[in-house]
Amino acid sequence: MSALIHLGYLGMFLSAFLAATILPFSSEIVLSALYGSGLNGAILLVVASIGNVLGSLVNYLLGYAFGKDIATQKLNISEATFNRASSVFTRWGKWSLFLCWVPIIGDPITLVAGVLRSPLWFFMLAVTLSKTARYAALLYVLS
Repeated sequence: MSALIHLGYLGMFLSAFLAATILPFSSEIVLSALYGSGLNGAILLVVASIGNVLGSLVNYLLGYAFGKDIATQKLNISEATFNRASSVFTRWGKWSLFLCWVPIIGDPITLVAGVLRSPLWFFMLAVTLSKTARYAALLYVLS
């Protein structure tokens, strides 16, 4: 993770992208370290948000193209986690995408959105708003 911090804004983008995929990664640590080192908060917000949204889009596209099998067989998402995300998505529909920032269940929700063919325009809107709001809140706390 320290290698990403040394990359500055590029490291922020990469960590946010990876954190939004199913890979276990924490971009908040990188954001905190970079902001603490004096990098511009507004630029960090934009870079982190773009990386995180694009990572979520990868999840959506994987779900859309390969369905549930990609999640449970290839990405090692447990059946229970996938079913929990599916349950949230089925209960709340596309509105559950506003929970994509929540740890553990958020990334699988973006995958389930693809599996269940959520409209891409709404996916992008909800994910962009939620992911950006999370990073903005963190930067506010760090200020």
